[in-house]
Amino acid sequence: MCPSLPSSAIKWKCIDVASIIKLDDRSQLTSQNCIERGKEVISVEADALAILASCLDESFAAACDLLLESKGRVVVTGMGKSGHIGRKVAATLAATGTPAIYVHPAEAAHGDLGMLVPDDVMIVISNSGATSELRAILQYAKGIGVRMVGIASNPDSLVMQHSDVRLCLPAVREACSANVAPTTSTTLQLALGDALALSVMDARGFTKDGMKSLHPGGTIGLRLTEVRELMHSGDLLPLVEVNTPMKEVVSTMTSKGFGIAGVVDYDQNLLGVITDGDLRRHFSELGTASAGLVMTPTPKTVSGDMLAEDALMFMNDTKITAAFVMDPAADGQPSRPLGIVHIHDFIRLGMS
Repeated sequence: MCPSLPSSAIKWKCIDVASIIKLDDRSQLTSQNCIERGKEVISVEADALAILASCLDESFAAACDLLLESKGRVVVTGMGKSGHIGRKVAATLAATGTPAIYVHPAEAAHGDLGMLVPDDVMIVISNSGATSELRAILQYAKGIGVRMVGIASNPDSLVMQHSDVRLCLPAVREACSANVAPTTSTTLQLALGDALALSVMDARGFTKDGMKSLHPGGTIGLRLTEVRELMHSGDLLPLVEVNTPMKEVVSTMTSKGFGIAGVVDYDQNLLGVITDGDLRRHFSELGTASAGLVMTPTPKTVSGDMLAEDALMFMNDTKITAAFVMDPAADGQPSRPLGIVHIHDFIRLGMS
């Protein structure tokens, strides 16, 4: 990582909050002032993130290697706002294939040091690097051979002195006008933690299947669910043969409730589909026509191994409300439909 940068190197402009609002007259705080201040805070933090990105060097790669080589868990610690960031970093690591926990440094000094074992790797987060509550856990970890990644803005601080790999944050002002409230610094810590977690995830070859196994519930679990797990199959499939009279086709479409019928050959391979639009276009012929004459050939279908979020996006983009689910092993060749999904199946699960 790059050394700390002098504050003069950081472009900074800050609205003087005292000039916007007096403590005894809040009426001077206008909507426009709030919006401008909000934009400034976001811009300041975005500029700091750009500086951080430019600072990544071999120390970052060494930190990734240390996490990858760990035979135990990654133990994240930090005090105050850095501790809140540490909890999120530990959660992100665990969710992306790297076993991780958060240990509160003050609680550690009262017995939780037993959570550390020699095979662990520790990430220590502290803006100043001099937080006194970290001293006990740093000394204990060093004593049992736990290797450490330090994240701080002072390269000569307590945290950095104990660390095997030092990731030095650029010295930037906080977005707080008094340069006190942890804002820009915690944004940098969070981004660096995400960068570590995702770089290690990619290095492990952690795939969507792995993500799915760790996220069986909630929106992420639904997004990573394969279409074959949502589809309707068996007797629920609205299938008709090529020579089926349209009267029977309409009956099948009505009884199955998907607003569509699949037209298959004698081997049950899907040849086309009939939708409400096809019925309207061939209305005058419905009394005499058969399914093969009314169907739309080469229909839009989805693969059984397609993820639910991709299938929903495909159906929205192609403006279809139902799609037959095909065998992915067919590789473009005619095949029997495995099932069918309707746009309402996704909506019922909370996807839209």
